[in-house]
Amino acid sequence: MLSRVYELIWADWIWFPEGHGWADLTDHDDVVFPKPRDLWATIPIALCFLVIRQIFERTVATPLASLLGVSDKKRVCASPNPVLESFFCSTSKHPTQSSIESLCKQTDFSVRQVQRWFRRRRNQERPNKLKKFREASWRFTFYLVAFFAGLAALIDKPWFHDMKLMWDDFPKMPLLPSQYWYYMIELGFYISLLLSVASDIKRKDFKEQIIHHIATISLISFSWLVNYIRGGTLVMLVHDASDYLMESAKMFNYAGWRKTCNFIFTLFAAVFIFTRLVILPFWIIYTTCVYPLTLYSPFPGFYFFNGLMLVLQVLHIFWAALILRMVVKFLPGKDIVEDERSDKDETDSEDEGEDGELREKSKNGHVQNGHTPLNNNHRKID
Repeated sequence: MLSRVYELIWADWIWFPEGHGWADLTDHDDVVFPKPRDLWATIPIALCFLVIRQIFERTVATPLASLLGVSDKKRVCASPNPVLESFFCSTSKHPTQSSIESLCKQTDFSVRQVQRWFRRRRNQERPNKLKKFREASWRFTFYLVAFFAGLAALIDKPWFHDMKLMWDDFPKMPLLPSQYWYYMIELGFYISLLLSVASDIKRKDFKEQIIHHIATISLISFSWLVNYIRGGTLVMLVHDASDYLMESAKMFNYAGWRKTCNFIFTLFAAVFIFTRLVILPFWIIYTTCVYPLTLYSPFPGFYFFNGLMLVLQVLHIFWAALILRMVVKFLPGKDIVEDERSDKDETDSEDEGEDGELREKSKNGHVQNGHTPLNNNHRKID
């Protein structure tokens, strides 16, 4: 039964155009083709990346952060309080007004004290700048090396200049050593990102990042299995072309180098839009989605591969919108670029706005927890 299911899943007609199949990928006369078992090598590579990353962050990223002047604001920790801690961990990190009133009764705190406690407690869980800087440094280093290594491996290939040649003699295209290592290292890196996602900084586009990693891993793996190697390497190169710029902009952002950050981010935005919204859809996806129909009849594997490509393209449009929104925010003035996906520390000065709301409620006859709303002139109570 299992063997029949296996044969059905990997049937030639699913993954190859008519007249071709897995037999075309059999090594012969010193000509080597990609094999499914090759992908197992990416697991130890991913684990090595996880180890190398820890060493890199401690020995390179941390001293570099000190050199660039990356420093963290001293955070005031929330005072120990079992009632508030229990609510924070089990119910909500952002209590409603009714919940605050209830907590005031349980703790004998004022409204302002409860709000301040939750604000400080949320700040305690937010990653500090040093952690953000180290993560950005690691990704910057990989993307920079990967981009120029990939460019060196592809620039002399004919399909780099004429993308239609990526289908020349498909699927009987031999595997080059440079393509093998490019694939294994890139796939191993993305697997390491997926494995470390639980400990990495969670941003507002966390779900989109997970979808992106899974789609990228699936795309790279599938393109390897059916020998879409030429198209796959072009897709990886396009992705790496702008990523290292984004990570370097983050690094200078955390260091407070405003002008440098803004300049690099503007450059990143231009490269991202050109590579992800022009080159990828109108050149590469066109060559993988439209041009092959002039050579072969469509088959399930064709739809699967291009479906993954379109998922990535939708994510690129989503991120392009965030990028443009950030550019619009800082270009008119001199503000530093702020990552739209990151949470910012809350400060105790935000009490002022909340006090205003409380005073407004008091005018309408509302009294919080039996206490008169605190006045801005009163001394702040920790």
